[in-house]
This record gives sequence, C-alpha cells and structure tokens, in this order.
Amino acid sequence: MSVATSAPTVSLEDAYERFFPSSLAHYQAALDYFPNGVTHDGRYMKPFPVYIDRADGAHKWDVDGHKLIDYWMGHGALLLGHGRKEVVDAVTEQAGRGMHYGACHELEIKWADLVSRLVPAAERVRFVSSGTEATLMAIRLARTYTGRRKIVKFKGHYHGWHDNVMDGVGSDHPLPGVLKEVFETLITLPPNDLNHVEETLKTDHDVACLILEPTGELFGGTPLDSGFLNGLRELTTRYGVVFILDEVVTGFRCAPGGAQAYYGIEPDLCTLAKVLAGGMNGGAVVGTKDIMDLLEIRPDPEWQRKMKMPHYGTFNASPLSAAAGIAALEIVETGEDIIIANDLAELLRNQLSEVLQSHKLEEWHVYGAFSGVKISYSEDRSLSRRGNLDLIHSIRQGWLLNGVDMSGVDGLTSSAHTVRDVAHTAEAFDATLSSLKRDHLI
Repeated sequence: MSVATSAPTVSLEDAYERFFPSSLAHYQAALDYFPNGVTHDGRYMKPFPVYIDRADGAHKWDVDGHKLIDYWMGHGALLLGHGRKEVVDAVTEQAGRGMHYGACHELEIKWADLVSRLVPAAERVRFVSSGTEATLMAIRLARTYTGRRKIVKFKGHYHGWHDNVMDGVGSDHPLPGVLKEVFETLITLPPNDLNHVEETLKTDHDVACLILEPTGELFGGTPLDSGFLNGLRELTTRYGVVFILDEVVTGFRCAPGGAQAYYGIEPDLCTLAKVLAGGMNGGAVVGTKDIMDLLEIRPDPEWQRKMKMPHYGTFNASPLSAAAGIAALEIVETGEDIIIANDLAELLRNQLSEVLQSHKLEEWHVYGAFSGVKISYSEDRSLSRRGNLDLIHSIRQGWLLNGVDMSGVDGLTSSAHTVRDVAHTAEAFDATLSSLKRDHLI
C-alpha cells in the first residue's frame, strides 16, 4: 500500500498536492469542461479529487500508481467488490452478444424472477436506469393510484435528485430550480416521531405517499427507533397512504431480500438500484399488483386517459445491466457475502473506535449498521456529514495519503475486503488524526 512519507513540517494539503501530481494535472484539464471539474457533487474535493485508473476487489489504483483501499464501493453498488469474476464474465459474454437490443429479451425475465424471489414486496417489477428514476416512478404511481398530490418524507433522507424530493436537509424554501408549486407538495418531517406523522396524515387528506430509507438517513446516518417502521406501516394503511421503502442502498445489503425482509415490513412499493445491477447502471420499482398494474396498456380509452401511467426509458432492463444483475443476485441470494461485508464493517467500526479512544477525542464517534461505517466529529451526527466541509476535505486528504479512499466520514464495506484491509484502515485513521492535530485542524 502506498503511503505518503512527507516531512512533519509539510502541511496535510501540501503533502496531498505533492503526492498526487497526475490527479492534479487531470483536474486542471477537467476544469475546462465540468463545473468544479467534476461530474458528481459527491466527488468534489479540495484541493482536487484523485483520479482512478483501475480497480480490483477491495482496491483501486490512482493515475499515479498508488494502491487505495476503497470504501466508496461504487457509491454502494459494489457489495461484491470490484471486478467480481462471475459478474465480469456475465457482462463480457453479453457484450459480445449485443449491448442494446431495443427489444424484450430473456435476461430481463430471469432478472425479474430473482428480484421477485428475493424481495417480499415484489408482486410486480418494472426496471429503470437509476435510483432517482425509481423514486420518481414510485411517487408518480402513488399519485396516480390515490389521486392525491403530496409526499411525506423525513429530514435528511435521500431519495434522488428529482424535483419531487429536493428539500436539501429539510429546507423551508425551494432549492434553486425547483418550482414553488412542486416544493409545496413536499412535507418533510423529523424522523422517529410517530405522533407527528399521524397528525399530518390525519389532518392532510391530500397525502399520496410516505417514503423513507428503512435504516434511517443515508444508510443509518440517523438510525430509526425500534418500532418506527411498524408504526409507519400501520399509519399509512389506516389513512390510505402508499407506503414506499426506498431500498436503493439497503436492498441486498441488509439481507438478500433487503431491509424489508430483515425487519419483516412489507411496503406497498419499493425502489431498488445499486447492488440490483451488480455495479452497472440500473434500478427498479417493485410493489403490489394493484398499484404496479397502473403501468399496463389496455384497450379501454378511459383507462388510458385517466389511469395509465406512461413509462419509457432507453436503458430500462439493458441487456448488460441485466446480465450483471443476474450474476450479482445469484451470489447475493445465498446471504454469505452480505454476512462477510457486515462482519468486516463491525470489525472496522470497533477498530476505528479504539483509535479515537487513543486520541482522546471524546466528541468523536464511530457508528453504523450492516455494512455501513459512519464517523461523527461532534455530538450532532447530522452536522458531521454536512457541517464543516473544510474538515471533511482534510480528513479525506489524510485518508488518501495513507492509502484509503473513504468519503471523509462515510464508508461501505464489501465482501472483497479483508481483515488486513481493516487493520491498515485503522492505522490510516490514526495517522490522519495525528496530521489533523499537527495542523491544528482538530
């Protein structure tokens, strides 16, 4: 593992700039084409992001040849790690047969069959191209089904970047570019308050659906109280509100059937992506037959005019995504890789906590569930993910200088990680905290 060995007098940022010269050159070129030089807000980093050349297993190599332990894992899509042989072989074979048929194909049936076997709510399946498309479709289906307009979500829960769910972190005004009329159909509530939910559903008869991440915001950033999911299921049933579990991240990470299988909660609709397509682009909406059948084309003009929800999408059930998804879900179905990833995450959380204790940083905490790892540098866990961005960028610099790529204070393990990777990550965290102290950043 490549680790920086800069002199103690060199600042963290200076050491970073010296250690990744090729990434800096690529970034300077990218600034001519992309806003901030990046193609995803989460990849923006000061003074510049690293550029990756290749990846394998739990590791990736940057354009300067440094080997990094990866805890981004394709934004959560790579439960099995980079380049899992079964997935690569399936995609390679399919690419030779055809990349896009513009037609129905056998693989989409096999892929849907796996989803239906694994996910309790999947009476019907419709594939899309991403998690954002999946939540967009689920919300539109709920509005079509109920004839109502409004959406209830919870503060901090992320459901993609379409207008219907864009509230920032619970803002009371529209984000730039979001119409006021659309924003006014969104109700953002604090999590873990069933009384507040009931009061909302009881008094507002225009709520079409309630959507949430079943492990809390951003895969457990703010965990949900015991009984909260059951309470929501009961309340949405009582008030005729469509209950949507957003399992874009949790699907196939909590259990082969997702968080709904793990917790024994069956929603009306569920959104899936990431692990679903084995690292390729792909998503799905699954749910009860009566709601999903609103996608059907029927000879009845009245049905087509009033009830049929149109749905297109060039890359829906793409043969390449289907091939990757089938290969991944056939592995996931055993549950073994989920257990490995979860056990390694628990080991990592414990070792990072020990590092914090050795540095006597009492306000800092390491927490998380399943294969998620969260680091909080204040008692307010939400603040640690969105507050001091300069500190988060400095933490990332420290991680990368010590051979680890983690998004500052959030990480995900895979079944490709090892105990040795965990030990190195704890050492990297120790070195990073020492650098932050030396530079008077903490």
